[in-house]
Amino acid sequence: MSEDPARNRFFAIQAMRWIGTLVALFGLLVIYRRIDLPVEAGYVIFVVGLLDALVAPSLLARRWKSPLP
Repeated sequence: MSEDPARNRFFAIQAMRWIGTLVALFGLLVIYRRIDLPVEAGYVIFVVGLLDALVAPSLLARRWKSPLP
């Protein structure tokens, strides 16, 4: 029995959302000085995490919108 490509794509999109959320939380920890890095780096990490969590799944879904083989 072969794996369903739609199932794999769903899990990839969900993983992208979770990873982006974790990266954004890491950025917040840096901003609030819980982790010893420059605050500017925290802002950059936070924005990258938000983009990863909010924009990347939409881009993946749009790319994979074509019918499955």
